[in-house]
Amino acid sequence: MNPNSLWSLRLGFSNKQAAAIEKMGISKFLDASFKTNFDNSIPDFLKDSPKTFADYRELRKKSKELTEVQKEEQKRDFQKQEALTSLDMKAWWLEKMMSDSYPLQEKMTLFLHNHFVSTFQKVKMNYWIFEHNQLLRKHAFGNFKDLTKAILKSNAMLRYLDNVDNRKGKINENLSRELLELFTLGIGNYTEEDIKNGAKALAGLGIGENGGVYRDKIADDSEIIYFGKKGHFKVDDIVDIIFKQKNSPYLFTKKILQWFIYDNPSEALVTYYGDYFRKKDFEIKPLLEKIFTEEFDKNTAGSKIKNPLEYSLQLISELHINPRNSRPMVAFLKNQGMDLFNQPNVKGWEGGKSWLTSQIYLQRNNIADLYCSGRENFNQKTMGTMMDENSNRPALRKTVIQLDWNKGTNKEIISELSNRLLFQVDNDTQKDFENILKYDFDSQAQNADQAVLRLFNAIVKEPEFQLI
Repeated sequence: MNPNSLWSLRLGFSNKQAAAIEKMGISKFLDASFKTNFDNSIPDFLKDSPKTFADYRELRKKSKELTEVQKEEQKRDFQKQEALTSLDMKAWWLEKMMSDSYPLQEKMTLFLHNHFVSTFQKVKMNYWIFEHNQLLRKHAFGNFKDLTKAILKSNAMLRYLDNVDNRKGKINENLSRELLELFTLGIGNYTEEDIKNGAKALAGLGIGENGGVYRDKIADDSEIIYFGKKGHFKVDDIVDIIFKQKNSPYLFTKKILQWFIYDNPSEALVTYYGDYFRKKDFEIKPLLEKIFTEEFDKNTAGSKIKNPLEYSLQLISELHINPRNSRPMVAFLKNQGMDLFNQPNVKGWEGGKSWLTSQIYLQRNNIADLYCSGRENFNQKTMGTMMDENSNRPALRKTVIQLDWNKGTNKEIISELSNRLLFQVDNDTQKDFENILKYDFDSQAQNADQAVLRLFNAIVKEPEFQLI
């Protein structure tokens, strides 16, 4: 595979940035990516969603004069509206991923979204989930220690990991445990006492109007021992102590390597980049810069299975599809096991081989057929059973698709598309492609575009296309 196409996919979601990487070089492209603006505006679809407890209190106040039946009806309407708002937020994020000229910020936000998991299903407040998402975006190239402190004080995380139930005399260890196990050090690098004492330091930290606040009446101000340090610690204190531990850089560095390049990075690489991360005081930008520039020249193609976003957004980009509605894509991602804002558990999406079960592979082939036939306004039922042109079911609205290819012989066209889309083509695969686009192919013929499109459809169904 062309290295510029490969790294366009790795630093974004499609081949769109390949030309810019080739022209600018990887270092200058990264510099431009790091300078991406942070948009702090609130989308219109959130204007009527409750943003604070005061908003909730106002809603309850208005419902006092209603009958029980009316209250139940109001509750159902509210839940339905919030569910629709959640769909709008997923579509909004997808559109950001597809439209950004330098999508690395969104790719990092998505990575952090799966590192610091907080779901709408549990939190049930769209605005808090949006704030959480914006916090990740704001710190995407910032300091990991500072981001960890900010996340622990976000309303979404405090609700998601039950710290609202953590109080003196009735300790809840969820947030304290995941802080160590999943967010910073990893299993085996802390004790149960560290979890218990960390929970005491977090006791009383609850939801506030603009993020987490301690409530004196339920806070635990007792002296604790945390990783050998004795004191009256609070949230920022315990984070500072965690990041002084020997293994503090390695979990995050390993997950970065897994997200962008290797499903199974070597321990030597994790240690090498992790030590550099510590040396740079846990600044994310220099870590990314070092990893990407040093791994760019290595032959690493085919070392990671594409996640559903990388797979589907690459198809959309290659076919120049401009979706009229992103909700079908939201549904497809959910079917693929990558439901935005709703990971299956606090560990997030597993990645790796979980992205390529037989069912997921079949769904990917189906969506390739749909896109290549100009159908982008599909539904879940369509994904399960491909629609027939002669079916009695209603016809799906079609969109104009355009596949870029250079006119030439069949072998030249196969080589061009293969170099752009696959990391390798063996002899048997080459023969299969030549059976689709035969030796006497005329690139000037009236049906040439359709013939090349059939070739493209075959390529994107190859097992190798599932890899980057």
